[in-house]
Amino acid sequence: MLQQPNLRDRLRTLSKCVCDGARLMVGQGDYAAYADHIRRTHPDRSPMTEVEFFRNRENARFGVGNTSGFRCC
Repeated sequence: MLQQPNLRDRLRTLSKCVCDGARLMVGQGDYAAYADHIRRTHPDRSPMTEVEFFRNRENARFGVGNTSGFRCC
């Protein structure tokens, strides 16, 4: 028989969803999901560190190194 998750577990899950959504809205992906994806699908590559991942997403969001002319500010 499956046990229903208690309120604390449900709130923890909701909190993670809200935080993940907020990160995605500002251009920050989920590092744990990224690292898991790299380990599963690209075993020959090592994942970026968390700091490298943050900088990579930030640079992608603001067009750093982009030659198409996009600039945030």
